Amino acid sequence: MVRWFLGLGRNIFGCQLFLGSRILRVNEKGYLMKTSRSIRSLCAVGLLSGLGAAVLVGGLLFGNGAALGQTPSGGAVQVWGTPGNNGGGPVLFTGAVADSGKSASVNSSAKPDKKGNYKLFTLKKGTILINGTQINAALNNASPTEFNSTTCSGSFTATAPVPIVSGTKLYAGISGTVNVTVTFAVVLPLTKGTCNMNTNANPIAQYGSIAGTGTVSF
Repeated sequence: MVRWFLGLGRNIFGCQLFLGSRILRVNEKGYLMKTSRSIRSLCAVGLLSGLGAAVLVGGLLFGNGAALGQTPSGGAVQVWGTPGNNGGGPVLFTGAVADSGKSASVNSSAKPDKKGNYKLFTLKKGTILINGTQINAALNNASPTEFNSTTCSGSFTATAPVPIVSGTKLYAGISGTVNVTVTFAVVLPLTKGTCNMNTNANPIAQYGSIAGTGTVSF
C-alpha cells in the first residue's frame, strides 16, 4: 500500500505547499517557485492559504459532495481509536467517512449500558451504531501475544468483524462491516518479586489502540 500525505500551511509571505517530504515555497512576491503558472497565480491571490486552501484542496481530493457535507457515497473506510474508561474513548473515521468524535458502550437500542456489546460513535456530523459482540468475545478469549514474567510486561491482540448497524443525520442508512484489531500492552507491578497478574492490580503503564478497515454503503 502506498500512503501519501498532503498538507498546506502559511509562511511569512503568504503560503507554502507540502507534498510528502517536499516543500514548495513562495518568494517575496507571493509566487510559488518551480511550479506551474496556474498554481503560481492561485498562490498570488491567496487561494492556497488559509480557508481558501482548505476549500480548494477539499474539492480536489474529496469532491464537492464531501466539501459541502452531503451524504457520503460509500466505499472503503478506516477506523482509528483509543480505548477509554467504561468503554469510551476518542474515535476517528477516514476514507468514505471522514469524521471524529467519541464512543460509548450501549445496548442494541443505542441506550447507555456500561456492559453493552454495542458501541455508539457520536461524531460531528451524526452518530454510527456498531455491534461489538464478536470483538468483545475475541478480547475475552485472547491469549497474550507475548509476556515476560521477569519484567511483568506483555501484550495481546484480538481481531474480529464488527457490523455497522445504523446511523443518524449524515450517516442515516449506513451499513457495512469493519474488520477491527484491538491491541493492548501493559506493565504490571511486582509484588514481593512476583508479577502481580490479579485483575485488581493497577498497571504501572499501559497502551491501547483500535484500528479497522472495511466497506460501508448508504
